[in-house]
Amino acid sequence: MFTPVRLVLIPLLLLAACATPSTDPQRLPAGSWALDAEHASVVWRVRHFGLSWYTGRFDTLDASLDFDPADPQAARLTAIIDAASISTGDPEFDQTLAADWLHAAPHPQIIFTSERIELIDATHGRAVGRLAMNGREGEAVMEIEFYGGSFNMLGGHDMIGFGADMVIDRTDFGVGGLPASIVGTEIRIHIEAEFLRLGAPS
Repeated sequence: MFTPVRLVLIPLLLLAACATPSTDPQRLPAGSWALDAEHASVVWRVRHFGLSWYTGRFDTLDASLDFDPADPQAARLTAIIDAASISTGDPEFDQTLAADWLHAAPHPQIIFTSERIELIDATHGRAVGRLAMNGREGEAVMEIEFYGGSFNMLGGHDMIGFGADMVIDRTDFGVGGLPASIVGTEIRIHIEAEFLRLGAPS
């Protein structure tokens, strides 16, 4: 006989089983995926006088992903960041960075577009593509960790998650004019992102 406690536990256990991510691409549905902006972040770091890593973020971003589990290397990723959404916790300084460093008015978007995907192992890969920022464009490499995918029974949709790291030289994109002894030239970017499959059941 089912007790009230068991009646509560059964759906919770089923929900937990469905929410456990799978890192097997063959178990994930093919299709187009859109960024879940509520569960995504972009954090950047740069050396300050060689003494610490000054840290900030971008608050507004979007991304799209086309993915076929039968051919994961054919995946296509586009990520777009609102340059004016740069955020350090100091609104006045943020305006200076947006206007004078990123020139967000004439160049409002920072865009990464993948050109090829290289698989390293079951959960790691590399997206090689083009980065457009501050009116310049150059090659960029995104090192990616695949966290897995699952079906969200609460939201009624398929979802997948990734972490990614990118290192760029700010001088390649004309960002800032201060010497490297004050602000380092290497910018380290870390991304956390969940995607929702378009056309998934609601």
